[in-house]
Amino acid sequence: MKKYIFLFTLLCTTISYSQTGVIKGIVLDKQSETPLIGATVELLNTEGTNGVITDLDGFFTLEGVPLGRQVIRVSYIGFESITLPNIVVTSGKDAVVNVALIEAFDRLDEVIITSDTNKARSINKLTSVSARQFSLEEVTRFSGGRSDVGRLAANFAGVSAPDDSRNDVVIRGNSPTGLLWRLEGVPIPSPNHYSTLGTTGGPVSALNPNLLKNSDFITSAFPAEYGNAIGGVFDLGFRKGNKDDYEYTALVGVFTGIEAMAEGPLGKNNGSFLVAGRYSLVGLLGVGAGGTSAAPNYSDVSFNLDFGKSKLGNFSLFGIIGFSDIDFLGDDIDEDDLFAAEDENSFVKSRFGVIGLKHQINITNKSYLKTILSGSFTANDFVADRFIDKETPQERVIRYTEADNKENRFTFSTLYNVKLSNKSTLRTGVLLENIGVESLFRDRTEQPDVNNDGDPDIFTFRDIDENLTIIQPFIQGQFRLTKKLTINGGIHSQYSTLNEQFVIEPRAGLNYKISQNHRLSFGYGLHHQPVPLPLLFLNEEVDGEILQTNKELDFVRSNHFVLGYDVKLGNSWRGKAEIYYQDIDNAAVESVPSSYSSLTEGADFGFDNDRTSLLNDGTGFNQGIELTLEKFFNKGYYGLLTTSIFESKYEGSDGIERNTPFNNGYVINMLAGKEFVMGKSKKDILFFDTRVTFSGGRYYTPVDLSASQAAGFEVLQEDIAFSEQNEGYFRWDVKFGYKINSSKKKTSHQFYVDLQNVTANENLFARRYNRLTNNIDEVNQIGFFPDFGYRFEF
Repeated sequence: MKKYIFLFTLLCTTISYSQTGVIKGIVLDKQSETPLIGATVELLNTEGTNGVITDLDGFFTLEGVPLGRQVIRVSYIGFESITLPNIVVTSGKDAVVNVALIEAFDRLDEVIITSDTNKARSINKLTSVSARQFSLEEVTRFSGGRSDVGRLAANFAGVSAPDDSRNDVVIRGNSPTGLLWRLEGVPIPSPNHYSTLGTTGGPVSALNPNLLKNSDFITSAFPAEYGNAIGGVFDLGFRKGNKDDYEYTALVGVFTGIEAMAEGPLGKNNGSFLVAGRYSLVGLLGVGAGGTSAAPNYSDVSFNLDFGKSKLGNFSLFGIIGFSDIDFLGDDIDEDDLFAAEDENSFVKSRFGVIGLKHQINITNKSYLKTILSGSFTANDFVADRFIDKETPQERVIRYTEADNKENRFTFSTLYNVKLSNKSTLRTGVLLENIGVESLFRDRTEQPDVNNDGDPDIFTFRDIDENLTIIQPFIQGQFRLTKKLTINGGIHSQYSTLNEQFVIEPRAGLNYKISQNHRLSFGYGLHHQPVPLPLLFLNEEVDGEILQTNKELDFVRSNHFVLGYDVKLGNSWRGKAEIYYQDIDNAAVESVPSSYSSLTEGADFGFDNDRTSLLNDGTGFNQGIELTLEKFFNKGYYGLLTTSIFESKYEGSDGIERNTPFNNGYVINMLAGKEFVMGKSKKDILFFDTRVTFSGGRYYTPVDLSASQAAGFEVLQEDIAFSEQNEGYFRWDVKFGYKINSSKKKTSHQFYVDLQNVTANENLFARRYNRLTNNIDEVNQIGFFPDFGYRFEF
């Protein structure tokens, strides 16, 4: 054993005197998004001078960069310079950064205005409040995150996700259905394996974080270019591949699976390709994970092909395709399984895909036109066969549930951006989506036995082949009125051919810089979103005729108000506070007095199937305060403390104010990490990360045990809906690993172990009726679970 430890230590501390890395990227004007020619890029905190200037296309390459975390400064005459810290340079892969500079308020010919970078600012320049950018490193660095973008967001203020089995994103008390996913500027369906119609989350993400560039997460009062959402926005983009060298990456992890990635130059116009494929490791091993004993199989391929700059502009082709399936066999299922029952065999299949062609061309040196054509699809099949009188001589099997859902989406988006001056920017465009929906859903649950065959009759709740179009034009602008005051404003509008409703939505925001270290912000936005499609197309039998009585429901409407305060506490410290209020109306409720509202749906795989003849009479509100204290990575460590205190309420058609199921009340996240430089050459890294989460429990509707026993299925006490609260949620994750940079070749290795829920805390998942025992069972979430991973770059 001592011999093996010695060999591993020797490997980890191999001396290197000459191995260095590369930092490359592009420098743009943040307002016009056009390249800045001749900008200066300097490597700081190193001996001697190491600087370059950008070429005719705004590109730069810094070579001979020491390994580890480095700092660069980018400057251009008349623009505010920016300092970018914590650029991770390894021996196995070039570090790529995209830099956007802001022109100084007062035009200067020979003076360089300097300012410190603010990592918390969004990439979209037209956001004022409730927005934050995140990086690939953050997605993969934080412990317990499973390299999942949705789970990363749970660390930010205002986000609640105390469900270990899914990555649903609950923003400020909103249902997860209020979230908008965008990729390369166009809306996409839920980018998750095992996703279902109308939902935005799932157990496993199909988004490969290794392809993502820095992206935005927005939680309220979105700019005018975003629509058809009332909760939040994930505005994601794929990075470009290495346009100079071929690079390869191989990875393996419990949740991410086995992965291979390749990138390199493409064509003669400085183009590049980037492609990656993954397959589930647990599926290959045939073992369960994530709350079930069944083995999940999932795979996905993602790509971004950039064809470079030509006279016709810049073309790129991007896409994702994913497949997943899992078989739950009753004989192999435990009673505490999160997804299946012991008396059923159920089979799940899902598919997801998006492909898009993007074109961008500079109209002038201060304006560009970006156009995207894309197609996407999502589909899921579910079949459940239930055992009747199981393990008796009378045992038989009947088909109990069938679901076959498909959604196809064709999208056209065009956007024109122009820098009118150093003080004003204008952006306008239109988004057109044509959505085709095919949905079949048949189920016996809660159905009578009209034909007297001894089994509940199977009823067809949905059987549709529908098509609708949503059109969203917008115009917005940014106006820097003084050095301290900036106003963002715009108008978004939305029209749907399904309900023939047209709405106009004003959006406004302002930023006021009180001093160098203090900033106030305010945001307002009116937002609309349709009721989830599974509810819109439910069948109802009226006078012997099957009708879709929800089909013409109006959009749900939401007004957002946000007040924010940012303070810079030091070179690498920041504090932030936001107070918000969200008023919601036009939610779907029943025509007779009841506790139901569409605002309570969306945090599971399905929707209620008996909510018909709904009306737009429901209301709700979300309000709260959020606090963030962040130590950006500096001097080998980082820290993040976020606290959200909030209230989420709604009213059904009975007029009684109730808690929503998302009203946790509070969420506290504490994250920290430390890196230690190892080896005589100071090129290898030993790292530790940890995360602690406290959260209030979710509200739930209690089970009526006697009624359930009499009916043979779960009956809830809907007159006291969401009146009881689960115990508080607690989880502690610890992650540690080692990064090795080769001394002779362009290769690097990384190993990590991620110990999730290290205290094995029993967080409650659900209280549910067990039809086999006629009792109410308490089912806990995932207990202690060790994850591991290995990454090889060459």
